[in-house]
Amino acid sequence: MKVYTSIIFAALISCNALFAQNTFRAIIQDAGTREALVGATAVVDGTTNGTVSDADGQIVIDHIPDGKSKIVFSYTGYKRQEKEFAFPLPDDNPVEIILEAGESELEEIVVSSTRGTRTIENIPSRIEFIGSEELEEKSNMKPGDIRMLLNESTGIQTQQTSPVSANASIRIQGLDGRYTQILKDGFPLYSGAASGLGLLQIPPLDLRQVEIIKGSTSTLYGGGAIAGMVNLISKTPSDERELNFHVNGTSALGLDLNGFYSQRFSKTGLTIFASRNSNVAYDPADIGLSAIPKVERYSLNPRLFVYPGDRTTLDLGVNTTWEDRLGGDMRHISGKGDDRTYFENNRTQRVSTQFSAEHRLNEKSKLTFRNSYNYFHRTIAIPGYGFDGRQNGTFSELSYLYTGENTEWVTGANLWTDHFAEKKRRDFVSRDYDQTTAGLFVQNNTKITGLFSLESGLRGDYVTGYGFALLPRLAALFNFDPKWSSRICGGLGYKTPTVFTEESERVHYQNVLPVNSRDNQLERSYGASADVNCKTSLGEAFLSVNQLFFYTCLNRPLMLIPLSDGNYRFRNIDGHTATRGTETNIKVRYGDFTLFVGYTFTDAQVTENGASYPNPLTSKHRLNNVLMYEVEESWKIGLEAYYYSPQRLNDGSTGRDYWICGAMVEKIWEQFSVYVNFENFTDTRQTKFGSIYSGSVTSPVFGDIYAPLDGFVVNAGIKVRF
Repeated sequence: MKVYTSIIFAALISCNALFAQNTFRAIIQDAGTREALVGATAVVDGTTNGTVSDADGQIVIDHIPDGKSKIVFSYTGYKRQEKEFAFPLPDDNPVEIILEAGESELEEIVVSSTRGTRTIENIPSRIEFIGSEELEEKSNMKPGDIRMLLNESTGIQTQQTSPVSANASIRIQGLDGRYTQILKDGFPLYSGAASGLGLLQIPPLDLRQVEIIKGSTSTLYGGGAIAGMVNLISKTPSDERELNFHVNGTSALGLDLNGFYSQRFSKTGLTIFASRNSNVAYDPADIGLSAIPKVERYSLNPRLFVYPGDRTTLDLGVNTTWEDRLGGDMRHISGKGDDRTYFENNRTQRVSTQFSAEHRLNEKSKLTFRNSYNYFHRTIAIPGYGFDGRQNGTFSELSYLYTGENTEWVTGANLWTDHFAEKKRRDFVSRDYDQTTAGLFVQNNTKITGLFSLESGLRGDYVTGYGFALLPRLAALFNFDPKWSSRICGGLGYKTPTVFTEESERVHYQNVLPVNSRDNQLERSYGASADVNCKTSLGEAFLSVNQLFFYTCLNRPLMLIPLSDGNYRFRNIDGHTATRGTETNIKVRYGDFTLFVGYTFTDAQVTENGASYPNPLTSKHRLNNVLMYEVEESWKIGLEAYYYSPQRLNDGSTGRDYWICGAMVEKIWEQFSVYVNFENFTDTRQTKFGSIYSGSVTSPVFGDIYAPLDGFVVNAGIKVRF
């Protein structure tokens, strides 16, 4: 009898608990438009009991106990709202929840590369954005240059061209580095002869943001951006003074000293960046050759802003860099070698000016004039050979912007000049050249409906000696709902031939014959990409997924061909290079944790005379993993892991696959922070896989470099803000 009584009593308690559970219904709407918000999150505070709003903005939460419960409502781009309810509610009617737009990570982003005023969410072109916070995190790992910043993005791979001097270029989606255009505030300062060391001479401290467009971006910036464009956007002065110092030291005996100052006054503004970056030669493999060369570099970038009126802004800046880079036999670097030891000595001087004048004609239109001058002097010395060349280039542009309620127009004209002169050598033909390119362009960005926007552009360039190139481009944005969107882009591009490529960089331009319009022609391309983007909430977590598909075909690409007499000649091959693949980017944010996962599949094939083979030095599979724990203005802790699949090398062999892992910890106070970074703590090195050269250390013949050479390096530093 007692057993039955206990069972009945337990059942009554269960029924009472069941009937004590309540259901909460609500409709979540935008405060301004009263439109339903799809994908908004509602969670009972302190629990995992929550849901996401449907297509009508409705949410239903079951199993809420009697008494007071606080429910938290959130949506990307809107202010978080908390409301307390006493259950049971007086009726079952849905509660109306109104969310106000707030500061959103995406809403704040206005990109510069499109020349317009649209936010990144409303631009049909697919633009990858690296903001100031991420730039600051990456500067902890490599404060002297931007190699790591770009290499850790999906679809981008850094290619080292010298095993002892660490010279490098970047490849986007499997195409060689010369097909990527690197800009500083929209100015082409790192092209031609200046491209070989550009990545190594751009510290990130004075950058506000980095914008990356993959695929042809020909309309506004010319045909050279076949693989893509990287636009480095500098900081500009505000009323609040900014004074930053960054000191970094490494276990490989490197030292970085960086400083930045910025402030706006009533009619003027000023930014100044200065740095000294140095390294002692470093040989972790103990093979007698430097994996990190001896480096000493100085940079000074002052920039003056003048505001003569409310509608006019003048901007004049100078970028200067002096560098001495010595790699090779460790005995030679230490001064103990002789003429038989191997060395590579790169000395560079870079001076460029940037001038822009912007005048707003009225509330809807403005006129902009921009001009830059670029001087670059580089000498290369190796045993028995020397290269000494100077490049003088100019860029001028006049553009007009009209911004309407639903449409924007950008139109203009620009002129490039590129003059290269080499110190004369009696035993070799001159490689001097003069190139002039004149272009006209027009671009329109129109929001046709709330769900569909179209960007169309047309450019015409005339290149002296090579003729005319017409470059149409089209991009479309589909906003299916607040959670789902898609972009489709396509266009044509071209590249003007020069001797400055990754292939010629590897041989230090020794015995490379000149390029000319009689024997060579423009490299022309076409390509397209399409992506699907999803943003949603999963309980208290936020999920963002972007899936990209890309294809680019480069007709009659320029290849460096060895000749029987020991020289090299560039030739447009009878065939094409085609690169196709996918990029997958996943971001999960939960509380103070953020996880980034990126996967890149790249199938890059060269077809020549009917035969196909993989484009060398391209990983078919790459995996990027980054886990960050961040307590705002207190702690940052990060873990990274990157995988590279085997790569085909230029000699027909295949390199090893490998992982690179890193960790970083930063403690933040109001005016300063300290950090320590463990880069490549698995000590992955190509010298562990086998020898990187044949012959002797005094006369080495190097193979391709496809994996790190410097191995495990610890760096630590302090950042001070006033």
